[in-house]
Amino acid sequence: MRLTVLTPSFGKLSEAPVRRAAELGLELEHRTESHPKSGQDLVEAIAGAEAVLVGLDSVTAEMLAVCPDLRVIAKHGAGVDNIDLQAAAAAGVIVVNTPGANAGSVADLTLGLMLMGSRRIREAEDSLRSGRWEVFFGTELAGRQLGILGFGRIGRAVAQRAAAFGMRIAAYDPFVPDEAIVGAGAQPLSLEEAVATSDFLSLHLPGGGGPLLTADLLATMPRGAALINAARGGLVDETALAEALHAGRLSFAALDAFSSEPPAADHPLLDAPRLIATPHIGAYSDVANANMGTWAVEDVVRVLSGEEPRFPVR
Repeated sequence: MRLTVLTPSFGKLSEAPVRRAAELGLELEHRTESHPKSGQDLVEAIAGAEAVLVGLDSVTAEMLAVCPDLRVIAKHGAGVDNIDLQAAAAAGVIVVNTPGANAGSVADLTLGLMLMGSRRIREAEDSLRSGRWEVFFGTELAGRQLGILGFGRIGRAVAQRAAAFGMRIAAYDPFVPDEAIVGAGAQPLSLEEAVATSDFLSLHLPGGGGPLLTADLLATMPRGAALINAARGGLVDETALAEALHAGRLSFAALDAFSSEPPAADHPLLDAPRLIATPHIGAYSDVANANMGTWAVEDVVRVLSGEEPRFPVR
């Protein structure tokens, strides 16, 4: 059994995935010379492969049509918006992912970004390093409402951490029953209510289908509110967000994801004030790296052995 690994983050911070592959008799072929791959580069990398592990690589119907030996696609992470699931199903290719493997990692980063923005940590450090000693007044989290859009594993992990800071938690998720949201200690709200009433708004939904936070919806955020996006850049109208920052309507925005990655040098957000930006590092922790790689390897072996995978994407 052989697995073609496309993402360079596989086993980057932990040897556990490689050890597990060896224990299961799974041979690893690393094709990580460029990432993400798409089109002909992707086809050439996985030609003849039965199993492939992808990161942000673009798996299209056209690619699947010329890879008849492919049996399983494993996503090194949870989001599968870069995989044409309908085409994979039509081709008889099983898709698996690793839901929850990086929940703690992304939740930690989300809280870190909230604290960085609310306490103006980067501004304070820049001031000190430039030889000044200035006072920067910030905002405490306790008593503020955190609106979480997307209340799956990551959203709930964020809620647990934020509750420890004394925040009031509100949540919107069209796929989670209200009683489950209440049971997790959050107030269920509609999308419009959550956006219009939250002091901090954090996104944890999958991408695809255009911006969730349109210009009109962004305009309803309370003046001085903050936006944190550690999910997918396409969830936000980025031009409208840049305009909101330039106009001073938001206290800050913290983004770990952009609609196009890396963003172009002339991206409207990159020169916006009060922007904190990180290069999609949410899943890059030791524990998440071990979990994602190990769980993916185990499910690949299950599929290639004719067994039901633990985490199939339906």
